[in-house]
Amino acid sequence: MIKLKTKEEIEIMRSAGRIVAEALAMVGQEIKEGMTTAKLDALVEESIRSNDSVPAFKGYHGFPASACISINEEVVHGIPGERIIQSGDIVSVDIGSILNGFYGDSAKTFAIGEISEEKQQLMEITEKSLLAGIDKARNGNKLGQISAAVQKVAEENGYGVVRQLVGHGIGRNMHEDPQVPNYGSVNEGPVLKTGMVIAIEPMINCGTYHVKTLPDGWTIVTADGLPSAHFEHTVAITENGPDILTVL
Repeated sequence: MIKLKTKEEIEIMRSAGRIVAEALAMVGQEIKEGMTTAKLDALVEESIRSNDSVPAFKGYHGFPASACISINEEVVHGIPGERIIQSGDIVSVDIGSILNGFYGDSAKTFAIGEISEEKQQLMEITEKSLLAGIDKARNGNKLGQISAAVQKVAEENGYGVVRQLVGHGIGRNMHEDPQVPNYGSVNEGPVLKTGMVIAIEPMINCGTYHVKTLPDGWTIVTADGLPSAHFEHTVAITENGPDILTVL
């Protein structure tokens, strides 16, 4: 069941989203070659808690950290640890917060040092696909218009759109109805209504869209070992169009 949010609830979610955006901005300043992913995760947790908020991912279904940190061929759900971030890596950092009972959720992929042209273009197209999806997050549209817009941008550029993982509704729970696929027909899915809040999150691969899960039970990687990028925003459907809640 899709739960519509009041304007007051959306404002709480905006505050939760701003905390996530602030943490991602900090990551952009602090992430560097030679840093362990565990160190980066500690900085994320400190940023979230300094705003009287709780890291949404820590303990979620047993996930052991505050951020999902996924490098190169890792798509999502990478577990922070002793891995050292290297020049040439692209690093997806996915962060969630809980504030006054509501969730914020956003992700961004960062370039470390000099990256290949292949990775640079992948990042640019993935972010472009997110913005194309957000533009369709309008009252009266079908949810499938978001999915189709993301898919069109990615596939026109020769990339694979991950199908096993999707975006989602968000509110008092991190994952609510409806699911928000990054592929599909403009005629699919429910009609978008004012008060819906969704997390749109393209996961786009350089090669095949197929993915697999590593033995740790969490980390999702591309089946062909080629790089993947991930961008995400929490977006409210309003009478005046899409309202991105995970910005400063």
